[in-house]
Amino acid sequence: MTTQPQLENLVAIEEQYQVATYKKFPFVIERGQDVWVYTSEGDRYLDLYGGHAVVSTGHSHPRIVQAISNQASRLIFYSNLVYNDARARAAKALVEIAPEPLAKAFFVNSGTEANENAMKIARMLTGRLKIISFEGAFHGRTPGSVSATGLARYRENVAPLLEGHFFADFGNVASVESLLDEETAAVILEPIQSMGGVFLGEPEFYQALREMCDQVGAMLIYDEVQTGMGRTGEFFFAGVHGVVPDMVSLAKGIASGVPMGALLMTDAIAGEIKTGDLGTTFGGGPLACAALEATVDVIREERLLENVRENSKYLFEELTKLAMIEEA
Repeated sequence: MTTQPQLENLVAIEEQYQVATYKKFPFVIERGQDVWVYTSEGDRYLDLYGGHAVVSTGHSHPRIVQAISNQASRLIFYSNLVYNDARARAAKALVEIAPEPLAKAFFVNSGTEANENAMKIARMLTGRLKIISFEGAFHGRTPGSVSATGLARYRENVAPLLEGHFFADFGNVASVESLLDEETAAVILEPIQSMGGVFLGEPEFYQALREMCDQVGAMLIYDEVQTGMGRTGEFFFAGVHGVVPDMVSLAKGIASGVPMGALLMTDAIAGEIKTGDLGTTFGGGPLACAALEATVDVIREERLLENVRENSKYLFEELTKLAMIEEA
């Protein structure tokens, strides 16, 4: 057990040497196991936060640890200029759980990088500039992603924002219709808004987006950084209500805590991307790919999707009994 002076020393070290970009809880997380995290003082917490929606198979799942260890002992990293067994298996595993016609994966490092590439591809292949996103959306903090983010506090002091970005009202078909035209490259949305307050549209909203994008030749992009890899009780929101977007951006939980992002796309889109159009140094590294493959296997074989559905129902029913709980 760590003494209080040692705890205070660890906090002081971080405060001294790390840029203060986060308001932190006053304790040190030392280890995690399954759904629990343990502090340096020996306290145990049920981790409903999941390390910022990242720990999709629980903390230090033995199969994830073993996959990372095995891969690290063979090859930690090599570039995308060679073929690699771990990358091949990871791409196959990810595409196999995606709804058709999503058929190709491009590996990156984070959600914002996946979104940047999705919007870049849409603009590059359509020859158009206009991107429609939604008020309340969060797509990342890099220039393109923050320009598509519909939360003003994240756009403050970021100048200049990239041009060509327009915001519709989430869930409002007429609002999208007033902006969507033949100059639109893509509509990008979190199918369930996260930072904006956990908002979900009606089935008709997603179906209308698909139809309207098809009519004007724009691409439909789902940002599933938050909703992907089982958090809704399905591997992806893509496919729900019979709607499959042209691209799906992923990150957070796809490798159980190892930094990784990905962009799923159709064969039609992938077929138009030429050598050199996209690139990344660390995206698709063997270590992350081994973790991704193991993550998919654990979710499938341990029936974690069913677990999400069962426990979500239970938690919703029990939490709604509490007087202090309100739904916006």
